[in-house]
Amino acid sequence: MSAIHPTITEVLSRTFRVPVAEILPESTMDSLDMDSLAVAEFAVVIRESVGVELDSGTLRRYTSLAGLTEFLQEAAGNGAPADGGSPVSTAR
Repeated sequence: MSAIHPTITEVLSRTFRVPVAEILPESTMDSLDMDSLAVAEFAVVIRESVGVELDSGTLRRYTSLAGLTEFLQEAAGNGAPADGGSPVSTAR
């Protein structure tokens, strides 16, 4: 997928104990049993790991990991912090 996807996988598996087999591009925070508090904590850990700010408008429980990876890749590639630009897909 990208260099960011392994970081997401590591954070989800180590910090949140999500089985690696469940961490798929189409997985969502909700399908990984991440409640709103876990999603908020995930956003903090990703910010610390990748250097991109995720806000509630960007990361939702129905955000796919593929959409999240794409957003993080674009934000990190620009060198500019994500400031609420286009939210990633929240399709179920």
